[in-house]
Amino acid sequence: EATACLTEVLREKVAYADVYDMLGVIYHQDGKLAEAEEMFRQALRLNPAYTEAALNLVVTCNDLGKYTEAKTIYERAMAAVQRAPRELDPFVKGKIANMHAEIGATYREVGAFDEAVREYQRALALCPTFADLRTELGKTLREMGDLPGAIRELELVRAEHPRYAPGRIHLGLSYHAAGRNDDAAAQWRAVADADPTNRSARMYLSMLEATPSPAGPPART
Repeated sequence: EATACLTEVLREKVAYADVYDMLGVIYHQDGKLAEAEEMFRQALRLNPAYTEAALNLVVTCNDLGKYTEAKTIYERAMAAVQRAPRELDPFVKGKIANMHAEIGATYREVGAFDEAVREYQRALALCPTFADLRTELGKTLREMGDLPGAIRELELVRAEHPRYAPGRIHLGLSYHAAGRNDDAAAQWRAVADADPTNRSARMYLSMLEATPSPAGPPART
């Protein structure tokens, strides 16, 4: 199941070194060493400083009997770490960002919105391309009444990740809260067109269709 999800991400042509590294780990565990090697190499092409992917490639090359190459890769990775000892590995950045997001979610649950926003912003400072983190920030801004801020963040999610359904769903909800029902419908319709099984999109579209339009002035008699 994980392989299917990660492969779907790659089909969207996103340059995520983490995805290649995770696929490499799965392939290695399945004994598909050649496929694992290629995934780790792809991760390093995207991020040459990705220490974890480099070490995973070292292990895989050793398993394939490529001992000289494994030694070269290891020495290169260690030299890179020594040159930039303060640079966080992308994997570590992701873990720390998710920890900030968990704290932000806790703050949001108890209504401490300002603190929640700060935690999501800290998470995004580490991983600015994580669509789920920016979507959570947008949701929090909407819940605290900052509709322009929510729309700004969620429109950025749409621009960077147009196929990320939760971002469009919540952009639609923010448009709806701002009275922009046509824009809201456009977002939900885009999600429903891409995935007819998306229950949230269909539910919100039905809600709009069932909501009567504002009444006009009374007719003269």
